[in-house]
Amino acid sequence: MTDSIMSKAATMEIPINSNGDTGTLTEDDSLEQDLQQVMVSGPNLNETSIVSGGYGGTAEGIIPTSSIKGSNMHHSSSSSSMTAEETTRGVAVEKLETVKKWGLNTYKCTKQMISERFGRGSRTVDLELEAQIEVLRDTKRKYENVLRLARALTNHFYNMVQTQHALGDTFADLSQKSPELRDEFGYNAETQKLLCKNGETLLGAINFFVSSINTLVNKTMEDTLMTIKMYENARLEYDAYRSDLEELSMGPRDAVAMARIEAAQQQYQVQKDKYERLRSDVAIKLKFLEENKVKVMHKQLLLFHNAISAYFAGNQQQLEQTLKQFNVKLKPPGADKPSWLEEQ
Repeated sequence: MTDSIMSKAATMEIPINSNGDTGTLTEDDSLEQDLQQVMVSGPNLNETSIVSGGYGGTAEGIIPTSSIKGSNMHHSSSSSSMTAEETTRGVAVEKLETVKKWGLNTYKCTKQMISERFGRGSRTVDLELEAQIEVLRDTKRKYENVLRLARALTNHFYNMVQTQHALGDTFADLSQKSPELRDEFGYNAETQKLLCKNGETLLGAINFFVSSINTLVNKTMEDTLMTIKMYENARLEYDAYRSDLEELSMGPRDAVAMARIEAAQQQYQVQKDKYERLRSDVAIKLKFLEENKVKVMHKQLLLFHNAISAYFAGNQQQLEQTLKQFNVKLKPPGADKPSWLEEQ
């Protein structure tokens, strides 16, 4: 229909008058209606199609472009969702494997611990190392008691020094207000001030002693005990995997059992290497700890003895010399208070 209309429009003669106006056409109305019909029934630009084959071919090769766009978008979105799903699945599998290994290790160690407690399982023991560990724990308990008593002595002596300071100020005030007892109050005020000064010097020595003991007990010894705890955990894991390997070795020898034995052998070797490494670390730390303990305590005990002896002997010069000998620096009064610049 479209071809006949277009050919009809092309062969039609249009008479033109002398003034340039077109003449009246007998077929204008029918031609206009045909053109409107073509425009209405023409293709929609929003639904452009791709034609495969020659012009005028059948409609079997026509593929709407809207379907192509939709399929591409669906393919890209599905690909991204599949990638995210695979990533999430990989993380979940990894976490599951970690939890599975942790659960299996915990089960084996708990089983080994119960067996040892009820006397049914064997336990690896290093007699020499176990004896040294027990000595260390006992020494730590005793040094903690020394530290507690030294702190109590510091608190009591600090209160006594503060009382002496207040008593000296009171005597000095009374010496000014009591003319008949001015000399007596004055002597006592000077004595209390001297005792207070020597007491502050002794407090510096005791505080240094307490600080050194605290470092030795709560840092140096505690660090060694943490390594010992890791060693004991490694020993338990080693014995658990060793017992597991022994049980598998006593069972059947088929293909599946041999694979399990080989896997257990590898795990046993890993735990054995870890156990031996930590045992060596503990032995080294115990050796250095003993040397450090002797060195520190020799210095601190000598300081404590000389300072106490000089104070109660009333030898102020010897007391000050003791602090210089051990490089103990006293904080001046009010040193702990912030300056006026820091308060702003």
